[in-house]
Amino acid sequence: METIKVSANSRTSAVAGAIAGVVREHKRAEVQAIGAGAVNQAIKALVLATGYLKGDGIHIVAVPEFVDVEIDGKVRTAIKLVIEPR
Repeated sequence: METIKVSANSRTSAVAGAIAGVVREHKRAEVQAIGAGAVNQAIKALVLATGYLKGDGIHIVAVPEFVDVEIDGKVRTAIKLVIEPR
């Protein structure tokens, strides 16, 4: 299972669909975002995905955590959302 990476320019509905699809298939999804705009898009997508999955009888919870990511030789701090059925 790959991490779903979100940017400030990501379409929330596309990210929400990806989250829902991964949770349906793997029972777990990880979403990663760096920066305020990306975190905003990730949270909005999480809310949409909650609605998509609720229609299938799947109720999810998300646990946020910090994770260090290396980009172009520099370490950046990202927010990772671990999403699982409740």
